[in-house]
Amino acid sequence: MYLAKIYVTYKPSILDPQGEVIKAALNRMDYSGIEQVSQGKYFEIKLKATDVDAANSEVESFTDALLINQNTETYRFDLSLVDEDEVLS
Repeated sequence: MYLAKIYVTYKPSILDPQGEVIKAALNRMDYSGIEQVSQGKYFEIKLKATDVDAANSEVESFTDALLINQNTETYRFDLSLVDEDEVLS
């Protein structure tokens, strides 16, 4: 069994309005060294696969198909082997 930790963010060319709001709020709170804030989505998905290559392929497939907007978002993921009894956190 594998655990995929998927990190979704806007592509560099896309304005991140929520990130800009957070940055402005931090600056108003006197955190003056803040240059950029990017917000995104995070998913943990446990999946059964025959091997790591199959798991990688499946994660790429369902992430492209469902979890991101390919026009505006990009992603990366980490994949680790886990016991079936391990719970998602």
